[in-house]
Amino acid sequence: MTATAGSAGAQRPGRNVDLDHLVDRAKFVRLETVRLTKIAGAGHYSSTFSAAELFSALYYAHLRIDPSRPDWPDRDRFILSKGHAAIGLYPVLGDLGFFDPALLDNYTRFGSPFGDHPDMKKVPGIDFSSGSLGHGLSIGVGMALAGRMQDRSYRVYCMLGDGELNEGQIWEAAMSAAHFKLQGLVALVDRNQLCIDGPVDQIMGVEPLVDRFESFGWSVQRIDGHDIPAVLGALDALAPAGVGKPQVIIADTIKGRGIGHMEMKLNWHVGNLVGQDYDDAITELQAGLKPYVPVEA
Repeated sequence: MTATAGSAGAQRPGRNVDLDHLVDRAKFVRLETVRLTKIAGAGHYSSTFSAAELFSALYYAHLRIDPSRPDWPDRDRFILSKGHAAIGLYPVLGDLGFFDPALLDNYTRFGSPFGDHPDMKKVPGIDFSSGSLGHGLSIGVGMALAGRMQDRSYRVYCMLGDGELNEGQIWEAAMSAAHFKLQGLVALVDRNQLCIDGPVDQIMGVEPLVDRFESFGWSVQRIDGHDIPAVLGALDALAPAGVGKPQVIIADTIKGRGIGHMEMKLNWHVGNLVGQDYDDAITELQAGLKPYVPVEA
């Protein structure tokens, strides 16, 4: 199922967030990623850029959260299983008021709570710590089961990288979620096509993803992960927490989206822009997304 796009500038129900604002917040995620990488001396650009629209739609328009009560028992949970993209999530949490965003000016410095991967004991708004990839969906199964046992209606969202789907634990969790009929568990696959070792489909093929998740007993949607109206449509189409099929949104994205020379390039998984390269990247990001044009090898 593919979600249809809405009109630019339309108003969302619920939080009443303008789509133009969501586009701006995705740009904010990318700009802050570049700024924080400069502070740290290295950072995960391309894996974060591919998820920028997903972060924007989730946090500014969809998730049931309250920054003044980060431990609110009925909040939706979000697990960033691809934890190396935390550099793009921290600015969103600060922007929403989970903490003073000025704290990010010391990102990764000695004594800072903000590391390369998120720490739930140090950062308000982080629901689980991540590190080695592959664990997040299992954690999500546990959280969804806990919600059922406590008779709470929250959903649990887990963002996975497509390279992370190589981990066997992901598919054990997928099987468990279907067995327990965890309709309140939502997986978000950032299908950005590249992992640190190379093209995902060359390292270990994951397609056909729709058929694979359906065969495990999941309800599946597949969308353009950079089309915010499509992302919102898919999120709005989710069934409420309850007894039924777990749900997955496969978001087709472009690794490095937003900076032309980074798009679909392996060597920008981790990097550091300096000097004129840094200034040029900021200028390009401020101008907004340009049409993606694949470059033949």
